[in-house]
Amino acid sequence: MKHLTLLFLFFALLVSCDQTPAPDPVGPLPEARQLKWHELEFYAFVHFNMNTFTDMEWGLGGESPELFNPTELDCRQWARVCKEAGMKGIILTAKHHDGFCLWPSEYTEHSVKNSPWKNGKGDVVRELADACDEYGLKLGLYLSPWDRNHAEYGTDAYINYFRNQLTELMSNYGDVFEVWFDGANGGTGYYGGANEERKVDRRTYYDWPNTRQIVRELQPDAVMFSDAGPGVRWVGNEAGWAGETNWSIICRDEFYPGSPNYKDLTTGHEDGTHWVPAEVDVSIRPGWYYHKSEDHKVKSVKHLVDIYYNSIGRNASFLINFPVDRRGLIHEKDVEQLNKMVEVINRDLATNLTWEARVEASQVRGDSKKFDARRAVDDDPETYWATDDEIVAASLTLDFGEGTTFNRFLVQEYIPLGQRVKEFSLEAWVNGAWEEIDRQTTIGNKRILRFENVTSDKLRLNILDAKACPTISNVEVYHAPKLMEPPVIERDKLGNISMEAFDNGLEIYYTLDGTDPDVNSEAYSESFKYKGKGEIRAMVYDPATGESSAATFQQYDICKELWEVLTPDPKLYHRVGAAIDANPRTIWRSKAELGLPQAMIVDLGEDLELTGFTYLPTQARYIDGTISNYKFYVSEDGKKWGGPVSSGEFSNIRNSPVLQTVTFESVPARFIKFVAEREINDGAFASIAELGIITSD
Repeated sequence: MKHLTLLFLFFALLVSCDQTPAPDPVGPLPEARQLKWHELEFYAFVHFNMNTFTDMEWGLGGESPELFNPTELDCRQWARVCKEAGMKGIILTAKHHDGFCLWPSEYTEHSVKNSPWKNGKGDVVRELADACDEYGLKLGLYLSPWDRNHAEYGTDAYINYFRNQLTELMSNYGDVFEVWFDGANGGTGYYGGANEERKVDRRTYYDWPNTRQIVRELQPDAVMFSDAGPGVRWVGNEAGWAGETNWSIICRDEFYPGSPNYKDLTTGHEDGTHWVPAEVDVSIRPGWYYHKSEDHKVKSVKHLVDIYYNSIGRNASFLINFPVDRRGLIHEKDVEQLNKMVEVINRDLATNLTWEARVEASQVRGDSKKFDARRAVDDDPETYWATDDEIVAASLTLDFGEGTTFNRFLVQEYIPLGQRVKEFSLEAWVNGAWEEIDRQTTIGNKRILRFENVTSDKLRLNILDAKACPTISNVEVYHAPKLMEPPVIERDKLGNISMEAFDNGLEIYYTLDGTDPDVNSEAYSESFKYKGKGEIRAMVYDPATGESSAATFQQYDICKELWEVLTPDPKLYHRVGAAIDANPRTIWRSKAELGLPQAMIVDLGEDLELTGFTYLPTQARYIDGTISNYKFYVSEDGKKWGGPVSSGEFSNIRNSPVLQTVTFESVPARFIKFVAEREINDGAFASIAELGIITSD
């Protein structure tokens, strides 16, 4: 043991005596506060405000503070959920566009101090700040520049008001790691009762240099978010992905909050002038605020996992939004999906295979141990492999010593010296030759590649082009297990059944008799016909591990192969077939100028005994057109209809726009007529994602 200690000290002395200089910095560099932000990677957005209680996304500003009254507000629950998921902070919408303040601002009456919640004595920002302190999380604050409540919005007086509120938030709640300035600015609003449209010059109105100085003086470690940064930029979409090419630098002066060239923000600029890295902001549901109607629309585990890899895995951060509900809690369905996603990611990145690998580089800077290949796998973020200045193309080879299976590759640059890599590839040694697995462009703070299983004893990272000598601080390799989610089962109008697993290399087994499937059940290999009524159950199975998923099922009535829409006339209204095409993603929508009621008549193509019908409203984000009141008729000849066999209201469909099932006494029918009597918002049009029937057993 003593000899080993002396040997370690000897090598440490050699390294300390090494005079090989570090590479010179290249291009715009991150500030210290930006480097700290890069370390966070995964944190939460909380949209909770007046909109939560008005069922809106953007309030108009004239809402009464009396409406804000959460029944079980618990910021500690928010913090606990985020902490247990491995998140590093929470950003709260302290004031959204409607102007309602979650803290008792001394500059407005439009705040919690005039709400019934805690008799006007509450402060949501304070409660969240305390919860973040308790759980070791960082606090971020969103303050909307646009204020649809304030009478002086659009004048210089409002800028003073906005800065006063910013000063309150930056002064009274401890350290703030990020300040969020939204790009939505100017439009219609209440504006103190004026109820008009007001436009501002988004580039100049807020005098951003002086406004931002408030943050810089009061919260020197905070990064500021907007389209233009200056600390962090919008990624250019709210769908949950950064570009495969993603530079942390942009030509910052070309942007401002709400600027029209936002699509460039998805990739950044290779020749950028400032370090402004991308933040991927995306909601776990379709909307940013809570709507009970979206309780069944929480993103799937696969979707959330994809977002993780398309954000953090593409040199960006992952800011996931939780629309806190009217109780004041993160909804249990959101928590469930979050935890499932985190479980998958933790399994994917559980065992780093580089720990046992021998690492070699094609070239090492000054032949120095300070910059040799081992620096890329030593789990030290302050060390890195580097080449001589003139070498911009080089390779790093991992030798596992035996055949090893892997399907994830993680690589990081040493970004304190700038983002350098312009193109790289990944190769495996297969059958005595190097075989390319993937070829990409940028790396930056972190890049994670996903690919099909590869088994090899060697893996090679090739830096093909860079702005200057590469500086690779970390390389990790993983063998992620398959995503064991139940398969998707679908049937088209012709009765063709298709099934799909969420991952490759998985087998699907199914039954048609209502029993749970296992590996002895029928194996799915290709689409098959199933035109009749019944229940299909299916599961996925991983032959490599013996793991299987839970079973999923779909219940079907007879297929719609013979169905034909008669009214509205398909020759005049080409999309009417969407209502009976067995595809819930397509929608028929009546013409608003015709008003309601509107009828759809369908020829079923055969004589049947009906005991009910089904109506699926649109499953899109916005549910305008959803039918609230209906009448349903049947006919044997398409001429004699009689009275409706069912009529009434789809109960609670506004809040729960899921498949509606209506039953009635058995009646013979060949034709059906579905009449939309009323729309949920008393609108002038109706929409149908899918119309179905229930036949007698």
